[in-house]
Amino acid sequence: MSTTPNVPYRLEFSVEVPGTPAQVWQAIATAKGMSAWFLPTEMEEREGGSLHFTMGPEMGSDGQVTGWDPPRRLAYEEDWAALMGKDRDALSPLTSEFLVEAQSGGTCIVRVTSSGFGTGAAWESEFWDDMGPNWIPFFDNLRLYLSHFPGQEATQLEATASHPGDAHALWSTLHDALGLGDEGATVEVRGATGRIERVGERQTLIRLTAPVPGMLSVFAYSEDDSTATAGVRAYLFSADAADYVRREEPAWQTWLQGLTVPA
Repeated sequence: MSTTPNVPYRLEFSVEVPGTPAQVWQAIATAKGMSAWFLPTEMEEREGGSLHFTMGPEMGSDGQVTGWDPPRRLAYEEDWAALMGKDRDALSPLTSEFLVEAQSGGTCIVRVTSSGFGTGAAWESEFWDDMGPNWIPFFDNLRLYLSHFPGQEATQLEATASHPGDAHALWSTLHDALGLGDEGATVEVRGATGRIERVGERQTLIRLTAPVPGMLSVFAYSEDDSTATAGVRAYLFSADAADYVRREEPAWQTWLQGLTVPA
């Protein structure tokens, strides 16, 4: 097999979101905006600026802004090889582009393209097969953010726990333990109340209304053939959010670790 990165990979999708192009640009092209619906982000907001996404303790992705045309086009590259612990010569940068198109009625279409080149290794195909299911649900967060919290800065809460078994069984346990329901239902989740906005595969997105307004994503995913992870990620919009996170993040962590998954 060649070790030259000449095998192309590509993911394309579009989403319609509320807001003006300026509001959408703030959400997708600033560190404050990206951190409010995606991952904690550091960004020098200019062409050539550095970029960093925090993916967890001691894990992140570094890159550079390669296209900057407010409020229409953002492009950036991430160091795909460094992220995956691979030989830099075997992989191209992972490139993402956002195009914003205004629509009538106060909405915008965001067209997203991610692409890269590899060697055709099996793990690369798996990476790209998983990329869509892992990436696209964040745009439900974006839609909810622009609908209810545009321009606001988020305080994030995140907790995860690994369990033996498969993701379907873990999700069923997590779903039932939290009493999650269908889209539109009112729900109480460990003392927080809200409305279920989106139900996906092994994922539920809730708009929180009390005690702190925000968004809560509950999810489960496979780590490998024998292990799965349950998690929650919240984006909170309130002066009280930091105190809430200090109190509730350890409690969520302990609760997730204590889940009992049927064999």
